[in-house]
Amino acid sequence: MQLISQFYPLLSQPKQIVITMHQKPDGDAMGSTLGLYHFLHNRGHQVTVISPTNWADFLEWLPGIESVINFEGYKEKCLGILDKADILFCLDFNIFHRTKHLAPFLASAKAIKVLIDHHEQPDEPNFDYGISDTGKSSTCEMVYDFIMEAGGREELTQEMATCLYTGTMTDTGSFRFPSTKASVHRMVAELKETGFDHSQVHNHIYDNFLESRLRFIGFALLNRMEVLYEYNTAIMYIHQADLQKYHIKTGDTEGLVNYLLTIKGIRFGAIVIDRTEERKWSFRSKGKFDVNQFARNHFEGGGHANASGGRSSDSVEKTVEHFKQVIQEYKNQLQ
Repeated sequence: MQLISQFYPLLSQPKQIVITMHQKPDGDAMGSTLGLYHFLHNRGHQVTVISPTNWADFLEWLPGIESVINFEGYKEKCLGILDKADILFCLDFNIFHRTKHLAPFLASAKAIKVLIDHHEQPDEPNFDYGISDTGKSSTCEMVYDFIMEAGGREELTQEMATCLYTGTMTDTGSFRFPSTKASVHRMVAELKETGFDHSQVHNHIYDNFLESRLRFIGFALLNRMEVLYEYNTAIMYIHQADLQKYHIKTGDTEGLVNYLLTIKGIRFGAIVIDRTEERKWSFRSKGKFDVNQFARNHFEGGGHANASGGRSSDSVEKTVEHFKQVIQEYKNQLQ
């Protein structure tokens, strides 16, 4: 994978560009792709954003999201566009299997593949150009850097700023995680110069759910949470029947795992959700406990040192039992 600084000359002439992200895109994935979409589109490129799957309703307001194509719903259309692409940007993931059924088509695409991501252990041989920086707060921050290094400071628009702020805000826990360095605040100050309304971003992301979601959260905290004080760990497990009872949709469980870390003394929070095809884990930690390595070692996952995900083909009961077994190996690290 060559340095991304060597890629910029390839944008000197209009290109057909595809931008994609990981499955079930969150605020950072969708915000970064749309932020880059607006920048490249404004420069005269023909740009298409393809999402591997559907996305949460709370992202539906983002500028440009009406142009995003869901691969699962429009497979042939997406493959036709991908086949004609000169450049393929891969944002907020660093290995193709994170894009679910889209993965083999990305791997075989003839387009020049460009990686912009901040997760650990990138699959560099499969990308032509790129940057992978785990020290960055978000992929949105990295897209902002990309725009600045491409000479786009004067080209920032409210649409771009809104998208990039959204992903940075969500991936930093509203700017409270350690990844929120001085560079993040300097970026936000510059984005604010475009005149976008940051209060509306917060309203759309955090104050835009149905009553059923709040009742679901209460049910889960009361009935599906266990606190393992011996390991300074809290765990939550959600069954398919729970999701159906409260009509939970994509995105409605976003941030649920963070409640576990609000318990005094808890350093490790984990939640597993029955997603029919598989059981999906989300891991969060405080301090030096590395949940990225934990996920890679035991649950076929990965991510960041303090925030990662995993999966299991076992039932909810069996994967929770497995979790309780392996957590014993980390007792000393969690003290």
